[in-house]
Amino acid sequence: MSKRALITGVTGQDGAYLSQLLLAQGYEVYGSYRRSSSPSLWRLDALGVTKQIKPVTLDLLEFSNILKVIDKVRPHEVYNLASQSFVGVSFEQPLYTADVDALGVARLLEAVRTVDPGIRYYQASTSEMFGRARSSPQTETTAFYPRSPYGVAKLFAHWTTVNHRECYGMHASSGILFNHESPMRGLDFVTRKITAGLARIRQGQQDVLELGNLDAKRDWGFAGDYVHGMWLMVQQERADDYLLATGEVRSVRDFIDCAAQVAGFTLNWHGEGAGQHAIDRVSGKTVVRVNPDFYRPAEIDLLTGDPSKAEQQLGWKRQVSFPRLVEMMVEADLERAQKGTLGP
Repeated sequence: MSKRALITGVTGQDGAYLSQLLLAQGYEVYGSYRRSSSPSLWRLDALGVTKQIKPVTLDLLEFSNILKVIDKVRPHEVYNLASQSFVGVSFEQPLYTADVDALGVARLLEAVRTVDPGIRYYQASTSEMFGRARSSPQTETTAFYPRSPYGVAKLFAHWTTVNHRECYGMHASSGILFNHESPMRGLDFVTRKITAGLARIRQGQQDVLELGNLDAKRDWGFAGDYVHGMWLMVQQERADDYLLATGEVRSVRDFIDCAAQVAGFTLNWHGEGAGQHAIDRVSGKTVVRVNPDFYRPAEIDLLTGDPSKAEQQLGWKRQVSFPRLVEMMVEADLERAQKGTLGP
């Protein structure tokens, strides 16, 4: 008999790649989305898995709905990828973010515990929980210091998952994932904003790319590699928490330079701080400039992870390099821009 898996947030980047992975493993996959939303299936369509997923409606704000879905599906594994996932939005909607990303996880775990505490559970934690980290690189034991309502809410969800594991004996694991990108990333995320913006500029569809803090440093990997790590966590005999990262640090400016090269630009940088801008050597046009309106109320300067535990205990290793990741994203957006389908 094939395993049944329920993926919340199935229409997102990670949900799409995880669906593809589980279907290839022979799983029966149920994917959830909120009833009040009009689900965008473009990622699932792009990966060719839409018709193989059994859709269910699930709202993390409503316990009775969650309970009914868990009882109906009776999954062997639950992967909770649903959240209000935008750090910037969390500053504008902190209460909603807390309700979905923090209390929503408590509701989901309680529903799983009520229906069948033997269900294996994965929680999508985040490097944003480290925030102003006291040491670098970060590991599973590094102290948390979140710097956004999103990070705070995710930290509650993380410890709630640990608590259900330790207090109720549930097979509940958290994956502390550092930034992971792909051509399926949403346009609200800075990496995709960069690749899509450069593609539009190359096609004459946009004049200039405006961004916020270019000096922020992150640890970027490929989402397809990271969902494999999620699955490996759930397959372990004992549940635990694992950090997935590359251990490599790049700034937003580094990402721009790499992406620009793939898109056919050679950039010269000028100015400092809010006056920074980049000019293409060939055309002499300004391609990138800083817009202070995109600064966040509280910035995180540096995040980079040490994935040693996952590598040693799970056998996990990232496969896609940073240059190849950027190349994949730019090439996909160049093709979309050429076809007039860049989006959503």
